[in-house]
Amino acid sequence: MSETLFTSSATAVGGREGRVESPDGVIKMDLAMPGTPRAEKLPNAANPELLFASGYAACFDGALQLMARKERVKFDSEVTANVSLIKDETDDGFKLGVTLQVKGTGIEKNQLEDLVHKAHEFCPYSKATRGNIEVKLEVVE
Repeated sequence: MSETLFTSSATAVGGREGRVESPDGVIKMDLAMPGTPRAEKLPNAANPELLFASGYAACFDGALQLMARKERVKFDSEVTANVSLIKDETDDGFKLGVTLQVKGTGIEKNQLEDLVHKAHEFCPYSKATRGNIEVKLEVVE
């Protein structure tokens, strides 16, 4: 196994209708499935897909900016990860799908598209999801 740089932890209790908390208290939130009575009662509750989207967006934007620095390109970027809970017809369960929307200011669209694809090859979240869930890349203006 490769060298571990750091480990982050969070504990969930009660699944999608419970809560999640990190040992340091940075994350301490209620969870609720959107559209449920619990979500109506707790409008600030998160859900697992929201937490995953937050991590993926931040990680991908970091990978994108790293690829840009390697090519000596400077621009402002914004990444939105849209994580969907999808019905899985194969086992009557659920699966995830992701659309990463990437905006770039101060860069040509074709150059941004190239960097987005390079970031997708490099990003740890992209590596973890590759071959497991569908990830769609969109360069938006």
